[in-house]
Amino acid sequence: MLTDWDRTGRYVWLKRDLKKLFGEPVETFNDSLDRLVKAGILDRVARGVYVYAYSAHFGEATLDLIARNLRRGELTFESLESALSAYGVISQIPIDRRTYMTTGRSGEFITKYGVVELTHTSLPIEKILAGLTYPKDRGVPVASKEFAWRNLKAVRRNLDLVDEEELDEP
Repeated sequence: MLTDWDRTGRYVWLKRDLKKLFGEPVETFNDSLDRLVKAGILDRVARGVYVYAYSAHFGEATLDLIARNLRRGELTFESLESALSAYGVISQIPIDRRTYMTTGRSGEFITKYGVVELTHTSLPIEKILAGLTYPKDRGVPVASKEFAWRNLKAVRRNLDLVDEEELDEP
């Protein structure tokens, strides 16, 4: 069943989604889930978030999908140091982590796929949407260069890493 879903590109799951998918009573489902984790078929990456370990789709979007599922129902997008590094505005490249803004709670989650860092924003949705791009190969939207810079200034961190001349480049 998980392989069939993986063919559609779905390989990151919330526990509640898997429960619906399996259609088992709670006790049976919890035992099944434990067995799948112990067998290495599912990776438990955070409380209630699982990744199908045999997915054919691991890549750039994996951390995005984990972040999106960690704050399902909230708007989550890549921003801050990760986005600015991709735009060449920060010379340091965050290798093992990705920074996201979310309308949900802040948090940091260390997974075998990398670190997901979520920072809360209280901006209105319409202001957030105006500053996002939607790359095809990603699991979440990405802040534009200008919007990522505004977000970094708003959270007041790592401002000294920014090459402000690069901000002016198109």
